[in-house]
Amino acid sequence: MSFFAVLFALILEQARPLARGNWVHSGFLGWARWAHRSLDAGKPHHGWITWLFAVAVPTLVTVLVHWLLWQINVLLAFAWSVAVLYVTLGFRQFSHYFTDIRDALDDGDEDTARELLADWRQVDASELPRSEIVRHVIEYSVLAAHRHVFGVLGWFSVLAALGLGPAGAVLYRMSEFVARYWSYKNRTPGEGASPALQQVANSAWGIIDFVPCRVTSLGFAVVGSFEDAIDAWRNYSQRFPAGAAVATASRNDGLILAATSGAVNVRLGGEALKAVLTRPVSQEFEAGGLDAEDMTATPSMPGREPEVAHLRSVVGLVWRSVVLWMVLLALLTLARLLG
Repeated sequence: MSFFAVLFALILEQARPLARGNWVHSGFLGWARWAHRSLDAGKPHHGWITWLFAVAVPTLVTVLVHWLLWQINVLLAFAWSVAVLYVTLGFRQFSHYFTDIRDALDDGDEDTARELLADWRQVDASELPRSEIVRHVIEYSVLAAHRHVFGVLGWFSVLAALGLGPAGAVLYRMSEFVARYWSYKNRTPGEGASPALQQVANSAWGIIDFVPCRVTSLGFAVVGSFEDAIDAWRNYSQRFPAGAAVATASRNDGLILAATSGAVNVRLGGEALKAVLTRPVSQEFEAGGLDAEDMTATPSMPGREPEVAHLRSVVGLVWRSVVLWMVLLALLTLARLLG
């Protein structure tokens, strides 16, 4: 059932992507805001209570609905899994920016590409040369693909195999969202989450994404240049070992960028853009990506200077990884049916 749920959700999301400002995303936003305002009292244990309430409650509700529908009819439970994946999984939640920037660069319109990048990430891109536009687009797109697709697939597959339905998809996406949302709100005067809550949310997100980011990196290596990807991964791990003074979440992102750099032979990493941070938080949530500040710990990696052709290489890398995931899910489904 997991294979077909993912397949149906991806097809549905490609055919009819969620509109910006939809009620589901607005509901998640309101829930995270309410949890912060009601439960965050500034102490570490309050941070854990707030995080558990914001993340665990939607996850448990997802499990309960799945079990209830399973008792009524298996097809209803299947439809519920597809619906949850449709909301949490998919490329179309961020890919339009990638496509528009790539088309502008193909047409030689670098000014439009800079404007689109600035609008997407709320950064000052006015002085960026062509190669740096490409580099940043690749970095943000690859990390967004991980958070919207491969990380969701990983947690969904594991918890679905344990009989918990689509709970893994909700756990993963809510963990990522609250960490990003509370960090963002801290930059809004008078509305920031406490340092304790931010620490809890970032730590929990780093732990939850620890395995998925490595699975994504391995997938990129398998479908790309394997030796170069593993070599870049190893070099990054040596430069930022587990005990280094780098947040786990930033280290996770760095591993994905390192694997991508080796897989398609492109130079990634280096100094991140400076965020302007003027967009309303609801739009920041819909952008579904990474703040520019989060990549400041990522070193410059070896590889060719970023070119527009690398954008096509990255698209191919991501889609081959999706095919790899679907094949693995199909094999697991077949094994369970035969077993």
